[in-house]
Amino acid sequence: MDKNLERYSRQVLFPGIGEEGQRKLLQSYVVLIGCGALGTVMASSLARAGVGRLRIVDRDFVEESNLQRQILFDEDDVKENLPKAIAARRKLEKINSHIQIESLVTDVNPTNIEGLIKGADLVLDGTDNFETRYLINDACVKHKIPWIYGACVSSYGLSMTILPYQTPCLRCVLETAPPAGATPTCDTAGVIGPIVNAIASIQVTEGLKILTQNWKTLRKDIVMMDIWEGSFTRADISNSREASHCPACKQGKFEFLEGKEGSYLTVLCGRDAVQITHKTPVQVRFEDLAQKLRSVGEVSYNSFILKFRVDGCDITVFPDGRSIIKGTRDPAVAKGLYAKYIGV
Repeated sequence: MDKNLERYSRQVLFPGIGEEGQRKLLQSYVVLIGCGALGTVMASSLARAGVGRLRIVDRDFVEESNLQRQILFDEDDVKENLPKAIAARRKLEKINSHIQIESLVTDVNPTNIEGLIKGADLVLDGTDNFETRYLINDACVKHKIPWIYGACVSSYGLSMTILPYQTPCLRCVLETAPPAGATPTCDTAGVIGPIVNAIASIQVTEGLKILTQNWKTLRKDIVMMDIWEGSFTRADISNSREASHCPACKQGKFEFLEGKEGSYLTVLCGRDAVQITHKTPVQVRFEDLAQKLRSVGEVSYNSFILKFRVDGCDITVFPDGRSIIKGTRDPAVAKGLYAKYIGV
């Protein structure tokens, strides 16, 4: 066996991959959007499987409550206030130093997503909100890049594999997001680690099929499971594209990508928090901002983030002006705090 393949020998023995498939993996490029619960499991699996180039995109930082299910992080990452993308890359480089791993600490929005996924063989969904998923769907459909949707809450999760213009896309199946409050979230129902691992494993398995061009074995349904109840079901969506008037893959209207749908203000899943993002990114000088905020309260910062607490809320600021206001789910309150104390 080729020396470059020796570390993957057990995977090469699997008939679905083999030497030819492993070489394809080593030449592949995957973009992972979101490196939380699902994302950390997927990132670890992809690095170990030998995906040649992996780009990790995440807007958030590591907190103690993440450690229950986000497998790449530890208490040191919490103490260092590390962004998830940075912490994940550092761990993965120790797992597989022979592949290229890139970490981007940024929010995914209509102005940058096409650049973020350009040239990718596959995009994997590790996000926590429908707005970003619809944006991923628009960009991937437009550029004909396969992507795999995944979600989980409580002990329940689901996954869907999307090949643009060949299978139904997300908007074929769910043209609009459920109304706010209509579905359970990590805030209201919690989440357990086993369902995260199960759904992420399904996503990675489908991803490996795509990257090794095992097209005939791809799932053409939505997989749903409740790991606590021990149930596993599949919903047939094979006719959804033909039966729909999908704005994206049937009409060529990419409303989220064009900024006609969605917003730059997001209530975060699993967190009593609101994120505010600039339509046009700015450059924040943490030293200057910290000086300004010291009269308000304790301020700490490193090269990645600045944090301070005011009016019962914890505010985290990133270099591009994006901020997470933790301690409220009210967008108006978040906007007010942002304008009052940051104002950039």
